[in-house]
Amino acid sequence: MTLVSALATGATQAAGVTQTTGATQATDTQDVAQLEALAQSQAAQQFPPLTDRQRFLVGPIDARLKLVRCSLPPTASVGAGQHMRDRVTVELRCPGTPAWHIYVPVKIVGTSTVTMAARAVVVGTVLTDKDVRTEQRDVSELPPGYIDDPTVAIGLTASRPISSGAVITNQYLVAAKAVQRGQEVTLVADIGSMSVRMAGRALSDGLMNQRVKVENLSSGKVVEGIARSEQVVEIIAQ
Repeated sequence: MTLVSALATGATQAAGVTQTTGATQATDTQDVAQLEALAQSQAAQQFPPLTDRQRFLVGPIDARLKLVRCSLPPTASVGAGQHMRDRVTVELRCPGTPAWHIYVPVKIVGTSTVTMAARAVVVGTVLTDKDVRTEQRDVSELPPGYIDDPTVAIGLTASRPISSGAVITNQYLVAAKAVQRGQEVTLVADIGSMSVRMAGRALSDGLMNQRVKVENLSSGKVVEGIARSEQVVEIIAQ
């Protein structure tokens, strides 16, 4: 039971709360959304202005509780000891009839841009800008390894299926292959102040900036290099 429901249930004895029944009409009860907005407005007065990466999380007030509509506008206040660094408890009270009061917790939560799958992605797909979109989400709800910059995901390969609308994490992605086994590539070797280029063949798959075995087609010698692009392997000095 939440703080709101527990305290409001206790207030039932004050005849300000009715249990949910078919006879209870919406026009006879207090609008919960308005109460939450009132609590948020009061909470906002207790803190410095929020940044664009923060928002208030209110309650929520238990929807099963039906507060009888107050004859006067409800009031909001924060008592001593109800204010913490990132959260506050707001008391909402009916100053008219029937008398009731509830306590609503309001806290500040951080948000972040998060990269989402714009559509279902199958294993092996190299992501493009059409595969991703962004949303603002509460940081506390995000999985470990979430990606806040969509450009980081673009060009990487899906290592597992990603459903549409899923938060994309680094566990879903691997770097795209720069070269594949059997592919003809250009070998580049720096010799002093000179750069020498020659034809070669990749003997193994390689990700970008990963070491790969290559064969020099002129000499037949097998050497090791670093895949720098889809066509270029930089030979490592032996």
